[in-house]
Amino acid sequence: MEWIADPTLWVGLATLVVLEIVLGIDNLIFIAILAEKLPKKKRDKARVVGLLIALLMRLALLASISWLGTLTQPIFVVTAHSFSGRDMIMLIGGLFLLFKATTELHERLEGKDQVQQESRKGARFWPVVAQIVVLDAVFSLDSVITAIGIVDHLAVMMIAVCIAIGLMLLASKHLTNFVNSHPTIVILCLSFLLMIGFSLVAEGLGYLIPKGYLYVAIGFSVLIEALNQLAQFNRRRFLSKVRPLRDRTAEAVLRMLSGKHEEAELDSNYASLLVDSASGEVFNQQERDMIERVMGMAQRTVSSIMTSRHDVEYLKLNDPQGILTQLLEKNQHTRIVVVENSANDEPLGVIYTIDVLKQQLSQGPLALRSLVRQPLIFHEQLTLLSALEQFRQAQTHFAFVVDEFGSVEGIVTLTDVMETIAGNLPEDGEEIDARHDIQQNEDGSWAANGYMPLEDLVLYLPLSLEEKREYHTLAGLLMEHSQRIPQEGEHLCIGDYLFEPLEVNSHRVLKVKITPLSPPEHDD
Repeated sequence: MEWIADPTLWVGLATLVVLEIVLGIDNLIFIAILAEKLPKKKRDKARVVGLLIALLMRLALLASISWLGTLTQPIFVVTAHSFSGRDMIMLIGGLFLLFKATTELHERLEGKDQVQQESRKGARFWPVVAQIVVLDAVFSLDSVITAIGIVDHLAVMMIAVCIAIGLMLLASKHLTNFVNSHPTIVILCLSFLLMIGFSLVAEGLGYLIPKGYLYVAIGFSVLIEALNQLAQFNRRRFLSKVRPLRDRTAEAVLRMLSGKHEEAELDSNYASLLVDSASGEVFNQQERDMIERVMGMAQRTVSSIMTSRHDVEYLKLNDPQGILTQLLEKNQHTRIVVVENSANDEPLGVIYTIDVLKQQLSQGPLALRSLVRQPLIFHEQLTLLSALEQFRQAQTHFAFVVDEFGSVEGIVTLTDVMETIAGNLPEDGEEIDARHDIQQNEDGSWAANGYMPLEDLVLYLPLSLEEKREYHTLAGLLMEHSQRIPQEGEHLCIGDYLFEPLEVNSHRVLKVKITPLSPPEHDD
């Protein structure tokens, strides 16, 4: 044990540990690629088993140094070249490595690896481990021969091998996750394995390729790939600051659905979503419009689609029965909002016309107060997706929209929510909804309802909207821009459009003319 006090052996141990890690990286990379074929719950086990087998194999080879010496003795001669046991191991291992790396590379270049992973339940555990053992044998032989050439003490060699394998076990999971999550890294690693397999075959045939050449080539490629990964990271970080990830994803999907070539400032994770439309449109216009509306539901609130309380026709419970009967006869809706009297217009609830019909069929007196039901209550900032879920759970299709003070601002129904997806769903005799009250004039201008939500307006005109704003309608946009109620005939220039209020009643902007300042670009 006097070698413990020898500083030269400690230097040799440190050098050997570094070399063992370098020589084991290619083995670890191939283990990571093979382990990816297994079900997720078995990958860690395969990786650990593979490295432990490599450790045992290297320790066994170190313990049989005398046997390793016989591997360099010629066994047979072919065309004046003698082949030893070591040459045969290198030749067979190199051919196996070339075969596996080529097949893996072919699957990834052809895109078959992803299809196979989705279609099969997972590869069998022990066949994968058997492939790892074969590769361990090849790489272990090279590693052990390197160790013998650096130090003379068997204990130092074994300690170096144990330390190197232990460090690789600690880093194996992180390296595996990194390699498998970056497709370009996998291709680069398979290319390294091809180069290593070629060098093993050449060495088995007697053509020695200096390892320094291989390491320099690998190191240069790793440096270039590191710069590429750094550039992608900085690009993603820049795009995440400029535009949210949700917006970039939505843009990628919508551009794919549009069936047109457009330049997109997207990172590599989303560039693959853009399709080649040389054969024509993939989806028709109606499908694209519906998908675009669906993708915006999580960002729209119920206040953007509600019917304002000022546009709701109320039924006053203190009115004479004759007036109530007239209102019920001309009503076209299945539900009626009721209030106490003219002095108090705070809604009490809703009455279903079917309940009134049942009460009258029973020939009982008209008692509307007993028929009043309480609808759902939505906060004005509730998203449409949340509103849809609450409609489903409550098994009702009507709700009051209230502000933070509890005052009713309007009403919203399930039909209103569904119209954000399918478009206008008019009923017989119903007045046109403000959300769809827009027409294009012969001169290219548009005439729109002042209470048309901006989310619906942008489906006709590509307006630039602020993400965080306190207004939702066209009238709100004009008031926000002018900081007052605009007058009839007044011209407001917002973006690339000229807005002119055509009808203003008191403080309500009812009709607006929108004229593009530049010729419109025709889509489709």
